[in-house]
Amino acid sequence: MLAFNLLDGFSAALTPENIALALLGCLLGTLIGVLPGIGPITGVAILFPITLSLGLEDASTLILLASVYYGSQYGGSTTSILLNVPGEASSVVTTLDGYQMARQGRAGQALAIAAIGSFVAGTGSVIGLMAFGPPLSEVTTRFQSPEKFLVVVLAFATVSSLAGSNIFKGLLAVVFGVMLSTVGIDLQTGVPRYTFGELKLQEGMDFVVIAIGLFAVSEVLTLLEDTVRGEKVVFQKAERIWVTFREFLFSLGAIIRGSVIGFFVGLLPGTGASVAGFMSYGLEKRISDVDETFGKGDIRGVAAPESANNAAAGGSLVPLLTLGIPGSGTTAVLLGILISMGIRPGSGNVFSETPELIWTLIASMYIGNLMLLLLNFPLVKVFVKILEIPPWFLMPMILVISYIGVYSVNNSGLDITIMTLFGLIGFLLRKLDVPLAPILMGLILGDDLEQNFRRSLVASQGSYSTFFDGILNVALILLSIVVLFLPQILSRARGANVKDEFADAGAEV
Repeated sequence: MLAFNLLDGFSAALTPENIALALLGCLLGTLIGVLPGIGPITGVAILFPITLSLGLEDASTLILLASVYYGSQYGGSTTSILLNVPGEASSVVTTLDGYQMARQGRAGQALAIAAIGSFVAGTGSVIGLMAFGPPLSEVTTRFQSPEKFLVVVLAFATVSSLAGSNIFKGLLAVVFGVMLSTVGIDLQTGVPRYTFGELKLQEGMDFVVIAIGLFAVSEVLTLLEDTVRGEKVVFQKAERIWVTFREFLFSLGAIIRGSVIGFFVGLLPGTGASVAGFMSYGLEKRISDVDETFGKGDIRGVAAPESANNAAAGGSLVPLLTLGIPGSGTTAVLLGILISMGIRPGSGNVFSETPELIWTLIASMYIGNLMLLLLNFPLVKVFVKILEIPPWFLMPMILVISYIGVYSVNNSGLDITIMTLFGLIGFLLRKLDVPLAPILMGLILGDDLEQNFRRSLVASQGSYSTFFDGILNVALILLSIVVLFLPQILSRARGANVKDEFADAGAEV
């Protein structure tokens, strides 16, 4: 059955239009990952309204945006290796050995093994998605309102952990997002809430407008501040963009182990690619670092975390498509896009309700992974040149794309005002070290939280015991508590080793 579904997906994904979109998405995603400070969240949020204005079909839109997501995972490693500047949080660990390889004139090998590891891990994670996705989707069809409410609570608990050691800031961001979700017409009473007399706000807050404001505009303001301070990174040149067969075999074990770890970490919502990278690097160091070469330019120190990052990106699509729980800011944007298409993961079996869309998406991931491998070998030197774009040109270009993208959705001046306002809010929250992804999560899932909570109480005649009725409900509550403190548990397990690695790397730089 899976084989037939996948063949149907390939028949749709292999149309000239969808192949071209996958290629474009991989190219744009890599560019987005390469440019410091511009991550997949920003890229996907900016491109979605553009796809609406182009009138693309739902499947084509998902193919393009998923390709951007995958491509940006690889692109983030480029700045980590060449400049010691992680393009993404998930690329932090790559700097430990990748930048040291660049300093030794081996940037080409580091970039090449990152591309190979990304391909192997990305392909493996898609196979895992095929294996685990349909069974989990079948389970979700049995969820009632209390279970759905607790699943959203679990999602909020996991995304709150993105704040790291300060859980309070993560929870504060989630609450702010939920508050934003209450703007608009109350579905049960028909009463407008917090609209301030604006008719457009009766439809609620547009997540695309908020996302671009929080991430794109605030990033530009942050880059502007850095430019005013005179901060500048030193360009490192890549000499050779390939690895020998011997180097590949030497790294193969790290790639496989990183892929497995990354995929299963990605299944845990809220942990994300950054946790996968740290765990993979730490395990590989314990297993392979007999000569104490990690942190000094060991190619396995690049292969392991880069494989884990990309496998986690694929693994995070499993809870997204089956439970409706995004594990990162980017998958939160993708969830909002799916909902805007009329697809509500977690409320039904998306694999049986919209098979043509889901299997076309899965097939396109195989194609996208191969395209990324073929693209990034010859184009690495081109991407490196892009890093030389002066800030005075880069920042206005990002703003222009953002404002055009937002205005093209509804042709609304109010959207422009809201985006600018949330750009300033995002900039201030960055200063306070408050994570932005939980805000987006609260905005997207806040309505589900409220509606399922109210339906549960109506059905139980106001009894809160309905949320504790059954083993599944209790398990979800306990899991939410555990996951909320998962970063602290992982930090205690790996904290000392990772701290030593960063200290060693900083001393050598």
